[in-house]
Amino acid sequence: MKAVVRRGTELVTTDLGEPTPGEGQVLVKTLVCGICGSDLHALHYLDHMVEMTRKAGGSESINPKADLVFGHEFSAEVLDYGPGTDKRLKPGTRVVSVPTAIGPQGAELIGYSNRFPGGFAERMVLQEALLLEVPNGLSAEAAALTEPMSVGEHAVAQSGVTQQSVALVIGCGPVGLSVIAALKARGVGPVIATDLSPERRAAAEKMGADIVLDPRAHSPHDKWEGFDVPATMASFSTAQLLGRSRRDAIVFECVGVPGMLQNLIQNVPPTATIIVVGVCMESDVIEPSLAINKQLSLKFVFAYSADEFATTLHAIAQGERVFEPLLSGSVGRSGVADAFQRLSAGGDCIKIMVDPSRA
Repeated sequence: MKAVVRRGTELVTTDLGEPTPGEGQVLVKTLVCGICGSDLHALHYLDHMVEMTRKAGGSESINPKADLVFGHEFSAEVLDYGPGTDKRLKPGTRVVSVPTAIGPQGAELIGYSNRFPGGFAERMVLQEALLLEVPNGLSAEAAALTEPMSVGEHAVAQSGVTQQSVALVIGCGPVGLSVIAALKARGVGPVIATDLSPERRAAAEKMGADIVLDPRAHSPHDKWEGFDVPATMASFSTAQLLGRSRRDAIVFECVGVPGMLQNLIQNVPPTATIIVVGVCMESDVIEPSLAINKQLSLKFVFAYSADEFATTLHAIAQGERVFEPLLSGSVGRSGVADAFQRLSAGGDCIKIMVDPSRA
């Protein structure tokens, strides 16, 4: 089969052997697969990502020196079954799945495994127990957005946001837009969003953000007091002394660049909660004493649960999540390397889908 392979720091099209489904597994044809920001990082920093996984106590299932087929944001079509399966979905059924498969070393992440090629290959092996049938005639592209939009669902679910919260989303790439969608689905407002890109700001408006700002022209932190959120230690103390009701600030950091956390610690209101969704690939520096004085909460989130994945698929299929602004087009195998460059540059591209059946 044809696949786009990470080889060193290059992306090359090559022929791979046909994957064989093992016990409890299903062979599927990839329909489309999104390019994730993690893929952009992994092309050049896979060694670092493997080291961080090891330090966190995760499985050491990736050899960054060997060929790797990216792709964990996929929709697919059932082709055949391996041994020990229930065969509950007939061949031809379109499916999505949490991108996990059980290998010799336990659970492995599809698209970040040398054993389980991801969605940049024409065919994959998935776990039958994790398959979800795509409902309501949902397009392959929309179904493939289940995975990235589940990240936003998880971040919001972990944030403690309520109807009294004022939310600020920093960065309107796929994750930031997914956070906005999950916030608006819960009736949260106002939702303030910032991004340097005019195209991504326009997408944030379409996703339902109430206020969208260019951070070079307007600081989002000027808006807090207007929504009954004390923005300084002085106004917070005054509100406490007077017993004045106040709203809470929830800030979603969806950029992942050095210095962003310290910037937020300096500028967010006292008692704010900062949810870190963006992945910074470098060491960073913060001032804990400043965060302590302001009584800030700092929470890091990762991925999603199987239930959140299923909830997100249902919400997309039922029209409860806006998703169209995320889609920026598709490429065949020969266009993947260029798509990586375009996405890395930011700007007008948000989510590019790969069709591995196209040359």
